[in-house]
Amino acid sequence: MGTRHQKLERHSIAFTLVILCVASLGGLFEIAPLFTIENTVEKVDGMRPYTPLELAGRDIYVREGCYACHSQMIRTLKSDVDRYGHYSLAAESMYDHPHQWGSKRTGPDLARVGGKYSDAWHVAHLRSPREVVAGSVMPGYRFLSDQRLNTDILPASLRANQRVGVPYSAEQIEHASEDARWQADPEAGFEDVLTGRYGDKINIRDFDGQPTRVTEMDALVAYLQVLGTLVDFATLDAEDAAR
Repeated sequence: MGTRHQKLERHSIAFTLVILCVASLGGLFEIAPLFTIENTVEKVDGMRPYTPLELAGRDIYVREGCYACHSQMIRTLKSDVDRYGHYSLAAESMYDHPHQWGSKRTGPDLARVGGKYSDAWHVAHLRSPREVVAGSVMPGYRFLSDQRLNTDILPASLRANQRVGVPYSAEQIEHASEDARWQADPEAGFEDVLTGRYGDKINIRDFDGQPTRVTEMDALVAYLQVLGTLVDFATLDAEDAAR
């Protein structure tokens, strides 16, 4: 006579049903408490949706598979914080669909790369990585400098993100195409318009060194330069210490 468990193991369908039941109960106990709180992501001052140019750069980042070698998730481990900076907050990914946390670090984590290097450094590195970082295994993306950014699709891109919860306004969606062009052209004179729509923490400049046109390189560098720059961690840490 075997034990009850041994008898159950001999009946594959019953055993499968029991496994599903136990897994479902475990999932329910983990998920149910989330419905009792107003928001699972703590609100942090400074966070905003990506500008159309930054969003286009993020889409290029995903398209080229950058997430396969670069994480955007600084863990609370001392080694992570010492190397990359303040650990990542959930709020920093609240407008990412999907998030780019990743788990593979063939290259360094990019959660705090914004402002760490100049635009020229990023362009040179993306065009020919080994000329900037000796021994790099990263492929080159020289073609991004030659590829004009298709700004016509940006209203649809913002609208798609709006449908999954990103709070883009009708005005932001309507003017997405020109906003992307204006952000990469500081001579256009629309700084006040852009800051009015996206706040003061917006980089308005020619990112790729080609002022006569907006390229995919402009978009990708604009995206990289905003990563980790929206939250004032000095203020945040001071608030936490005061509690």
